[in-house]
Amino acid sequence: MVKKTQDMSYLEHFNLTEQPFRLTPDPDFLYWSKQHARAKAYMESTIWLADGFVVITGEIGSGKTTLLQSFLNEIDDDIVYAVVSQTQLTPRQFLQAILTEFGFKPFDKRKVELLDMLNMFLIEQYSNGKKVVLIVDEAQNLNRKVLEEIRLLSGIETQKEKVLRIILAGQPELKETLDSPRLKQLVQRIRLRFHIGPLDRREMQEYVEHRLAVAGHEANDLFEEDTYDVIHRYSGGVPRLINTLCDTALLCAFADENKTIGADAIMAAVEELNWEEHESNTGLYDKLRQVSMPASNDSHVMRIEVRSEGESLSVQSFPPGRIIVGRSPDNEI
Repeated sequence: MVKKTQDMSYLEHFNLTEQPFRLTPDPDFLYWSKQHARAKAYMESTIWLADGFVVITGEIGSGKTTLLQSFLNEIDDDIVYAVVSQTQLTPRQFLQAILTEFGFKPFDKRKVELLDMLNMFLIEQYSNGKKVVLIVDEAQNLNRKVLEEIRLLSGIETQKEKVLRIILAGQPELKETLDSPRLKQLVQRIRLRFHIGPLDRREMQEYVEHRLAVAGHEANDLFEEDTYDVIHRYSGGVPRLINTLCDTALLCAFADENKTIGADAIMAAVEELNWEEHESNTGLYDKLRQVSMPASNDSHVMRIEVRSEGESLSVQSFPPGRIIVGRSPDNEI
């Protein structure tokens, strides 16, 4: 009872109706960065592409699971789906997990019987005008034999089209696994791949303000302007780390009876969490430091020269980090 009273005081103190920085995935709080919007569009493409097979990767805490929940909340009634999130399985256990999600009790069956059950189910759903989607979360834990099983499942088809759409979501290790020469055949089946990176400084501020607005504090005055650079420095723009740091800062400010969050509250939270700056904390920038730097000690790690008929038209220099180059209007270059 005491805990409930403390929670209510905390919310009332900051004019909030609910906690804005909970770590549990909640689609209502999802902030649509350009990256998250594109990742969801790729997921949705599995519905209208007969051979839909999409892989979404992202850093730990980048919002993949929340994105999946948002996708599932909006799909139509003609979609039948299975979500498998326990992925340290043998091929037989993996097939059992899928069939269990579809309502079967497959635990006393041999593998050949499991495949027959799944095949018949998929054909039946297709005959009834239903589309079937298999979603595998935490897919970085799948072993090579299970990934090969997924490749075979992706090939199940009628005379007209394939009958199983597939979405794999996982941490960056999944990306590395799929790049293995042994999985070349599986990669050839994948229609779209996308990696969700951390939020940049502007997106991170919008993310914080969005979550506060959903939680009932619509005025953008709870976090002082000078806090955002500090938050980004210690969170690296990773949503889960942003949530942890901001929630701790709110508790620190509440304990000090402050109505707004200043840089001092953020640093108090950093000390409370015993965090270092993001590059040291996550190792992300340690990897970038291993990239060979030019002799001039230039901070850029790569250059692209655009040439036409032997003449140099322009030179683009790229600092450490992620840059999207392409024809889409939301590409950086």
